[in-house]
Amino acid sequence: MLNADRGRGSSLLGEPNFVAVERGIAEFRAGRPVAMTAGADTVLILPVDGLNDTQLSSFLRVCAPALPKLILTARRARAIGIDAAGPVALALPAVADAKSIYAIAASQRVAGEFKPSPADPAVTAALALAKLAFRLPALLAVKIKKTALSVFDPPIVSVPAGAVGEFRDLAVESLKVASEAPVPLHGDINARFVVFRGIIGGESAAIIVNDPDLSKPVTVRLHSACLTGDVFGSRRCDCGDQLRLALKQLAASGGGIILYLDQEGRGLGLANKMRAYELQDEGLDTVDANITLGFDDDERDYGVAGRMLDLIGCARVRLMTNNPAKIDGLAEAGIEITDRVPLLTPVNGDNRRYLAAKAARAGHSLDHLFETLSVKDASIIPDKADAAS
Repeated sequence: MLNADRGRGSSLLGEPNFVAVERGIAEFRAGRPVAMTAGADTVLILPVDGLNDTQLSSFLRVCAPALPKLILTARRARAIGIDAAGPVALALPAVADAKSIYAIAASQRVAGEFKPSPADPAVTAALALAKLAFRLPALLAVKIKKTALSVFDPPIVSVPAGAVGEFRDLAVESLKVASEAPVPLHGDINARFVVFRGIIGGESAAIIVNDPDLSKPVTVRLHSACLTGDVFGSRRCDCGDQLRLALKQLAASGGGIILYLDQEGRGLGLANKMRAYELQDEGLDTVDANITLGFDDDERDYGVAGRMLDLIGCARVRLMTNNPAKIDGLAEAGIEITDRVPLLTPVNGDNRRYLAAKAARAGHSLDHLFETLSVKDASIIPDKADAAS
């Protein structure tokens, strides 16, 4: 009966390749391996993030007699002194334990000489899958015969490498309104929350302040979730201050929309954001900390914001931002931007260096920052020519 209903079952479950990617994300989040397929190759892949010695020992037994390779992004490879144009595969240290492997994957300074080889398409796709799962982009990988997967119970999830690259676009298209309700806010602000869901876990929301006229350009703020700043008032960033100022300004000016996006840590996720903070405490700025972990400086995709605005019926916006990447990203998503509205918040001793790096290295419009700097403070701002290298 199940075989006879297979076509109808596919309609219920969704397109098989993309279901496989969703399940692969869930497996990586749980710290379990997946099988990535590309052409005739099948590669068994285990995330380094969360790896312990027991899991490592089990994985090495499964791989034997072959030895897995440690897969790193080009950015992480360059951070440890490897001249890489793309992802690389490294032989494991002679005495490999979970702690030493993690150090190669995430520490600022790592001793040793590495002899890399280029990573193949399957593991390159797996790095992208790890980012979607908010895991470090660092993996253990070994080629296996497809028939070897039959020994696993429960079965190993198999993911086609080609489907991973197409998944983000599908995730944007899948976004739909899940629920909405009025939520009165402090300061006598009238707001309505519209919550969106898609095929990737997590939820984003549009906070519609007052009753903006959608036939005209609407003042819109794209705000990436920041647990530390928005909820707990962290002084390391300006996120919470920006959120509160945006709400106040929208209420005072007749209304607008805040898109609260599930993109913690510029798209790295909360755990990786804390890892980046640790590296900042060792002396790196916010840009170099993300790069040292193997990520791009900013992993966010604003296609989801464009989709949210489309579903609300908002096609033209006055974008409340200091970040040129948000302007470019929203325009690429098909939203007309008629104006930029600055959002300047107070500078303090804990976020000054962070804001300086955003201004000098990511082009954020933060002219008020320079007015607060002494000559001594100005030394924390990297030279723009150096930052571009």
